[in-house]
Amino acid sequence: MRIAFLLLFLVGTLHCVAQDKQIIELGDNQSMGITGKGPGQDGAVNPYAAEESYALVSNLGKNEFSVRIQNGREVLRAVPVKPGQTKRIDLAKNEQVYFDSDLPTKTQIEFRRKDR
Repeated sequence: MRIAFLLLFLVGTLHCVAQDKQIIELGDNQSMGITGKGPGQDGAVNPYAAEESYALVSNLGKNEFSVRIQNGREVLRAVPVKPGQTKRIDLAKNEQVYFDSDLPTKTQIEFRRKDR
């Protein structure tokens, strides 16, 4: 019984840790809404969306892609991410994150609360 409980606890803990960093594969000519669409629709969940936060975006693939930041329909900025590069992207409250790619690539995103 104790082993079953420990195993269940370990699986639950690993699941929560795995949610912190999410790997996303982008295809040819793809734009993907990463945050801001709502539960079940986001490519990755920003647990700090209701406050100032930042995203650590790493390009794990071989092709460049762009991170687009929007507030509603207004495009605020676009940040290119080259292969092997990691960028910190500051996010204001409720800003949405999109990935735009012309060629297939792989990316990792992690959200963190902004230090005050």
